[in-house]
Amino acid sequence: MASGSLGSGGSGTAGNPKTPLWGALFVAAASILWGTTGTAATFAAGVGPLAIGAVAMGIGGLLQALTAARAIRQQWHGILRQWQLAVLGAVAVAVYPLAFYSSMDLSGVAVGTVVSIGSAPVAAALIERFADRKPLTRRWTAGALLGVGGAAVLSFAGHSPETPAGTVAAGSWSFTAGILLGLLAGGTYALYSWAVHRMIGGTVVNAGSGTIAGGVTSRAAMGSVFGLGGLLLMPVLAATGAPLLASGTNFAVGAYMALVPMFAGYVLFGLGLARVRASTATGISLLETVVAAVLAVLVVGERLPALGWLGAAVVLGSLFILAPPSCWAACSSWRRGTQADAGGPLRPRTRQPMVRPRCRLPRTRDRFSSRQAPSASSRTPTTTAATSWLPMPAATIANASRHTSEPAMRPGGTRRDG
Repeated sequence: MASGSLGSGGSGTAGNPKTPLWGALFVAAASILWGTTGTAATFAAGVGPLAIGAVAMGIGGLLQALTAARAIRQQWHGILRQWQLAVLGAVAVAVYPLAFYSSMDLSGVAVGTVVSIGSAPVAAALIERFADRKPLTRRWTAGALLGVGGAAVLSFAGHSPETPAGTVAAGSWSFTAGILLGLLAGGTYALYSWAVHRMIGGTVVNAGSGTIAGGVTSRAAMGSVFGLGGLLLMPVLAATGAPLLASGTNFAVGAYMALVPMFAGYVLFGLGLARVRASTATGISLLETVVAAVLAVLVVGERLPALGWLGAAVVLGSLFILAPPSCWAACSSWRRGTQADAGGPLRPRTRQPMVRPRCRLPRTRDRFSSRQAPSASSRTPTTTAATSWLPMPAATIANASRHTSEPAMRPGGTRRDG
């Protein structure tokens, strides 16, 4: 894959400035949905992190494969040509939720989310650098460092739940294990994002000429990778998922996790990966840390000091740097068009010449038009709407006079021929 391609995905729209913009918006929408998972998991009483991860990504992955069955069948040969990427991505999909939810269980919702998602852009950049030989731009490096720094400030600003049951001892082994599992989750998240992006863009079959083959659509790539990953999670769900059926609340939490953040969220994420690079997508997904931290404060009851809010603001600011420059070109073009429609400053436009309407000539009236015999009217073609304004020719008038059924009368009531 050429290093200059920002995830065209074989769609042929890489030159369209709106393509990276929509990719960034799709990833941002998915990140907002993902940010609700940690808070939703706290409502499943007695359900372990392994069961939460297995039901969320397992059922969600199988739904991805089910809805993409037609695309997978039509592009099966392209998927087989990249089976190594599909298997690698599926293994990463199976490991990620187990590590992610275990990290939140051990180190806290906010810290686990920040470490897992905050480490993903760095891991994605390293994978692209060594696997695809893609150079890292200064803009992306600055945005990633700013985002990861803000995530670190948000993480270690001091989240202290108000309830003793949620107290996290920062120096305990569980907190350290949660950090390590968060790093593992970030690495696997970057890995399957890269694998799906490579499947969409195609595999380089000739490094010398840069020939790319085997690209599939985002639906086929996401369905195959997440479907296989969901199958790998089914044994874990069978072994640990009994508490999900213990109460209606637990079942509702499991259903929400599978349908909304995982199924709908990863549909949006796949659309985004077809338009932007994996490192860009994982960078934009730092928005999830802000959503998770805000929900942890508002819903779970964790306290976020002023330094934590500063870190959240830094993460949001980094999104403006991580977004591709073409996104802002598309935004400015859309803004100029909106101002023009609203009566704002207009761009110079070519003045169109005014076309004058054709004058409609009145139809000539004659005294014989109402006295034509049926035979004459049947032989004379019916006047169409396009030619109804034309004057009647003299020959037609003479023909109508010749076939008049009643002779002309003098004004006194006597016949002309009498």
